Amino acid sequence: MEFGIKVATPDKQRSACVVVGVFESKKMTDAAKELDRLSKGYIKEIIGQGDLEGRANTALLLHKIPNLQSKRVLLVGLGKEEKFGGNAFIAAVQTAFRTLQNTGTTDCALYLSETPVQERSHAWKVMQIAKLAVESNYHFDQLKSKPETNKKGLRKITICIGDQADLAAGEEALSQGAAIAHGMSLTKDLGNLAPNICTPTYLAEQAKELAKTYKLKVTILEEKDMEKQGMGALLAVARGSHQPAKLIALEYQGKGKKEKPIVLVGKGVTFDTGGISLKPAAEMDEMKYDMSGAASVLGTLKAVAEISLPINVVGIIPATENMPGGSATKPGDVVTSMSGQTIEVLNTDAEGRLILCDALTYAERFNPKTVIDIATLTGACVIALGHVATGLLSNNEALSQALIKAGEQAADQVWQLPLWDDYQDLLKSNFADMANIGGRAAGTITAACFLSRFTQKYHWAHLDIAGTAWKSGKEKGSTGRPVPLLTAYLIAQANAKN
Repeated sequence: MEFGIKVATPDKQRSACVVVGVFESKKMTDAAKELDRLSKGYIKEIIGQGDLEGRANTALLLHKIPNLQSKRVLLVGLGKEEKFGGNAFIAAVQTAFRTLQNTGTTDCALYLSETPVQERSHAWKVMQIAKLAVESNYHFDQLKSKPETNKKGLRKITICIGDQADLAAGEEALSQGAAIAHGMSLTKDLGNLAPNICTPTYLAEQAKELAKTYKLKVTILEEKDMEKQGMGALLAVARGSHQPAKLIALEYQGKGKKEKPIVLVGKGVTFDTGGISLKPAAEMDEMKYDMSGAASVLGTLKAVAEISLPINVVGIIPATENMPGGSATKPGDVVTSMSGQTIEVLNTDAEGRLILCDALTYAERFNPKTVIDIATLTGACVIALGHVATGLLSNNEALSQALIKAGEQAADQVWQLPLWDDYQDLLKSNFADMANIGGRAAGTITAACFLSRFTQKYHWAHLDIAGTAWKSGKEKGSTGRPVPLLTAYLIAQANAKN
């Protein structure tokens, strides 16, 4: 998709379609008013007839408007003006692109960036438009014998702004928004692939391709290497699978070698049956998304590399399947982690924390500034927060607040849960240093408590994306989250240094 941004007025547009907004009570935005003036009241007359009342999630496509050089005009309902905030803006842009994708329009000029949004800058609006444009064009039909992709679709989008002073910031936001969207597309592709294709070996190959394209350093540990490192927890999960486990490390260096990196650790269970503690059959196919944390790390690194962000970032991915079998780990087994701590495995379906704990210990060698792990870790998080917010737990409040702020900036929200010592007792074991589960109560918190025991040497945050990484039902598919959140956080950290 081709993007452009310029200072322009509606009367000069020759694109296939001009997009402007209309609030409820039929109040037009300034760009819509200008089109109405040029068409000698034509648009106002259409609105007056009740064809569009300005309600949110509505749109009206007009053809052959008098005195306009553009072939079409798309009027997008913005809802109530006094309530027009960031979420309403995103909904309006999504409505615009959804409507245009179902037409023969291949290029458009948007004036929604000029629409006032409560407490949001022009740059923020431009970034969202770029991200949502690429998202609207996303299709996953690689595995179909006859791809259904719309070969027409939007190909060129021009974002029009009214002030030359906003142009430089808009251009930067445009490139960042597009890069985030490209990272999300990679994350979606990996998540949506069938689990017989997206194996630990496949993830390692994708990491190598990413490293080759963007000149990153890549290290792949095989099972024999993990044995030498003492990664008994990770290997315990891999025992039941014929697919060899991998520990993937990617290093992006946008600053000098003395600069401490931010380390992202992504859970990479490419298929999770639950192991011996077998999951129910219903919806088990969706356990191919249990590597969404790993996919988001690769997607974020792609976005960071495209932007050429001046920051050092390391991505670590423990990748394995969790399968039942004669050699699979059993409930009651005791395993020794890379840290030397022993773990009683009470439930083999609590496998994510087992592979993450060794990866979090491995992260120490990079002398990190901070470490953030991303994992589809607990069904309890879905019960607590649904599919709206990602769960956040951390051993450092400044890091938590930075991630919360980044989530608000990226429209990829997180919600912080407590990580109090009171919950640690739930992990007690009579036979090992700890159990890998703490019972039904506070499942998301006790999972993070488990991980916190391997993160005492650095500032750390845990993102539980079990409810936000993919959608079920008719819209089944990966969401690409939390690539926007992670990239916004890294952009903020890079800007703080410069």
